Amino acid sequence: MPDGSQSVRRGRKFDQVVEGARQVFLTDGFERASVDDIARAAEVSKATLYSYFPDKRLLFVEVMKAECARLADTAMQDIDFAQPPRTVLTQVAGTLVDVFLSEFGLQTFRMSIAESRNFDGLGPRYYECGPQLVTSILMGYFDKAQAKGELDIEDKELAAHQFCELCKAYLFPRKILHVEEEVQDAQKSRVVSGAVDMFLARYAS
Repeated sequence: MPDGSQSVRRGRKFDQVVEGARQVFLTDGFERASVDDIARAAEVSKATLYSYFPDKRLLFVEVMKAECARLADTAMQDIDFAQPPRTVLTQVAGTLVDVFLSEFGLQTFRMSIAESRNFDGLGPRYYECGPQLVTSILMGYFDKAQAKGELDIEDKELAAHQFCELCKAYLFPRKILHVEEEVQDAQKSRVVSGAVDMFLARYAS
């Protein structure tokens, strides 16, 4: 079985391969995605694909990193961090809930748990480009909000993780365990408002 010690090779068609893989992974998920489909979507041969990524899991990690960065950039562009904490946190929570419940978000979480022992380094890579990235963004916002006297947080790293976990309440475990397949906007709003209310009850100045 290939493991995480195998290396990725970059080249002229690297981005093309990653984009093709992104399309297939987002549509089919990791397990159902075939190398043939990925090569076809990327418009490259299987030999070319394997020359860049000798293991499908390495390709998934690359897509995961790129997609997490893209989602973070897109989300942050749409949020006005100069607004009051309730407005900012409501926007952030809405984005997080959407990402957590997205098919890609669920697939990424499932794979990272299932394969972390078999694929060396997958768990830390997922943590770095997912939870750690979100935590860093939130901590940066907390610094600014505290400087303006809007929040009072002693341990910003812990507070950032707490906020993320509040955004996973109720719906995320029901989706990840296939208890509930379809989620309505009203259900998401319930989780978002509850997360913001509880967080501000603890940390608002």
